[in-house]
Formats: sequence, C-alpha cells, structure tokens
Amino acid sequence: MSALSPPLPARERPWALKLRESAMLWEIGRAVGGGPFHVIHPPTFAENLRGFVDALAAENVRGTVYYGKKANKAAAWLRECTAPGTGVDVASVPELVHALGNGVRGDAIGVTGAAKSEGLLWLSLRHQCLLAVDAADELERVASLAAELGVTAEILLRVRPPAAPSSRFGFAPGELAAAVRRCVELGAAVSLRGFSFHLDGYDPVPRAELAAHLVELCQDARALGHPASKISVGGGIAVSYVDKEDWARFEAGRNDGWFHSGRNPARTYPYHQEPAGAAMVTAIVRHEVGGVPLAKRLRDAGIELLLEPGRALVDGAGFSVFPVQGCKASGEHLVTTVAGLSMSLSEQWKGSEFLPDPILVRPGGIAPDEPTARTAVAGSSCMEYDVLTWRTVELAGRPAVGDLLVYPNTAGYQMDKNESGFHQLPLPPKAVAGDDGWHLDTDFPIQEIR
Repeated sequence: MSALSPPLPARERPWALKLRESAMLWEIGRAVGGGPFHVIHPPTFAENLRGFVDALAAENVRGTVYYGKKANKAAAWLRECTAPGTGVDVASVPELVHALGNGVRGDAIGVTGAAKSEGLLWLSLRHQCLLAVDAADELERVASLAAELGVTAEILLRVRPPAAPSSRFGFAPGELAAAVRRCVELGAAVSLRGFSFHLDGYDPVPRAELAAHLVELCQDARALGHPASKISVGGGIAVSYVDKEDWARFEAGRNDGWFHSGRNPARTYPYHQEPAGAAMVTAIVRHEVGGVPLAKRLRDAGIELLLEPGRALVDGAGFSVFPVQGCKASGEHLVTTVAGLSMSLSEQWKGSEFLPDPILVRPGGIAPDEPTARTAVAGSSCMEYDVLTWRTVELAGRPAVGDLLVYPNTAGYQMDKNESGFHQLPLPPKAVAGDDGWHLDTDFPIQEIR
C-alpha cells in the first residue's frame, strides 16, 4: 500500500485565494506576533445566510434562519444576523449577551440546550427570546419565572426523535402529550409556539419526514387553543469541503500507511456531501411525505420553518494560519512543527483530524522546481499526540522557519471548539478581513452609525 495519500485540496472561495497570495497575510502575522491566527470573512457568511433565506423564499415557505453560534464565537458574524428572516441560536448566558450586544433583538434569538441555568432563563424571558423547552421540570421552571416577571414565555417543545428513543434530549411521545396539555393549564405564563427537534447525520429525508410529523403536532396543539405556528428542524446542514472525486479516491484507498505512526482515525467528518448548504434546505422542503411536499404542508398549515445551521453558514468564511517552527525527518516522511497547538484545529477533540490539505506559503513564494515534501504536522507542545495532521500530506516544498501553513475553510467548529491555553500559550486571535483591510475581531465593536 502507498505511504502517500492522494491530494485532498479544499474548495476555497475567491477571497481566501486572493488574501493568501497578498501581503495582508504577513501584515496580520506581524501584528499578532507571528501566530497562529485565524482569518475570517463576514461577507462570505452573509452570502451563505442570504442563500438559506432565499432557498426558503423560492419555495414560498415562511421561515427564519438562526445562526448556530456555537460553530464559531466571532462577533463579526452577528451583525449579519440582523437582516430580515435571520437570527441567532444560543445556549448560554455569554452567547446570549454577545448576540444582544451586537444588535440582535431578543425576539430574533432562539435559546436551546437542555436544563438551562436560571440566569439564562431569566435573561431570555426579559428579552422575549424563543425558548426550546427540553423537559417537564424545565417547563415548570420557565412558567414560574415568567409569572414572576409578569411576561409570557414564548416556547417550543423539543421532540425526542423516534430514531433515537434513548436520547437524553427532548420529550418522549407520552411526555410530549402531557406537556402540551400542561401548557393549557399554565395559562398566560407560556405560549406554545410549536415544536423542535435535532437529528444526527446530514440526510435531508428524515428531517423532512419528522418535520411533517411536527406539522401534525402543531395542528393537534391548535385544537387545544395553542398558537403553534413554528417548527424547528435544528442544524446538521451538510458542508462539502472537497470535490466528490477527490473524496471518493481517498476513501477507496485509505489505509494506515498514509498516516504518521499509523494513526488512521476510525471516524471522520464526511468531507464531501450532496446536497449541501442551501441546496440541502431545498431538498428538505421539496421532499414528499405521503405524496405531498413538505413545503406545501407548511404553507397549507400556515407554519413557519426554523433552521439552526452553524457550520454551513461559515462555510468558506475563514482559514487558520500556523507559522512553521521546525522540520525533521521521521522515517520515510517529515514532521513539521508549527507554533501553537493541535487543539486550535479542533477536529482532534473527537479522535479525528481535519483532512483537507494544508497549504505551504512562503514570504517570497515557492522557489521554481523545488522538490515536494511529504510531512505530518505537529503542534509545539510536549505531548506526543499534539498533532494537527497525522496524514502525511504533500507540500510544494520542504517547510522551513519563516514559512506559514494555511489550513483552508476552518471557520466551522475548527477554530473554537477545543482551543486550549496549555503551556500558557495565548488562544489564536481572529482577524476580520475585508476589501479595504483588516482588523481584529472584538466582542462588542463600536462603529460609526450611518
């Protein structure tokens, strides 16, 4: 078996290609003390967001696209979520405060997560956020606090998917029916606006079929006097990082010999998927359940469809940069050590790795006819397992101190989910890139209002 895997070049947006070849990359590096650092591009996020909103409008489906904030903590995305038909999905007090502080109105914020803290419930109710209630005891807490505050809690009841009967999230069928009845008894303290669910995987069909069931639940709830006009299908909207042919070639030949120390991860993200992004939203609403497209069921019942994508909205909207600190031989390949830690490229948190190829960038470009180099890529800590790329990838030359390794399309979970200050190393900053320059992402940007 070959010790060199086939290339897995990432799909990249034009802005990223242009910036990588410009002086701006080096300017950012000097300003932040070398790196590592992340670069993000809010216009690409806005483009993705508009694509989702337009996909619903094209099928004449009323809806709201909530950005799943957990995918990336940057503030720069949030001001894009003030446009009509958009909002933010949060699950903690800091996330909610961050969204409010960047101009997102409370009634455009969905609050999810199980067994929410008292502080999160209080702040959500004060700002009239839409609360996804996960359990009977939480329903009682929400109603009690709403009555105390003199407000009405706008809620969805989270449904436990039939395919995951042992899930720790959501109401089982009998519990759900009891909760719907209980909402009647709670009177003005709660307003049952509808139902929600979350599914593992990236298949549009089960999402459409469960959504059709939730339409029926809304109609049943209306018979009891509830408004019930919203359903949320959660997130899990697919992203394609690489081309179909490249991913198929990789999966067909994959073996331990392609990886440093034979570390072939048992499970990885499916780096090519179809349909993905807004096309997957279209596939969901066009899917026929009982011979009727979901979009028609929603229109006929007067129900709004809520989406909570995270990764899919930041697709193509950021990359990560690691300065090279050294390079050495290791058997038949090299190991390149970069500044920073593998935890700043967070796929390692689940025993996997980020598979799209990193790109070698040099201050003066790659020298003509320079030989390629096969290398794994490691972080600079003292831990054997601090490795960003176990797969031995082929670069356009042998990395050297002063070079950069750019990991493309990392804005979705890679930048934030597992970051660590181990060795007292600072977390990589985020540089917000635009056509007229760049600035560091700040939690609550103050800009001139025009």
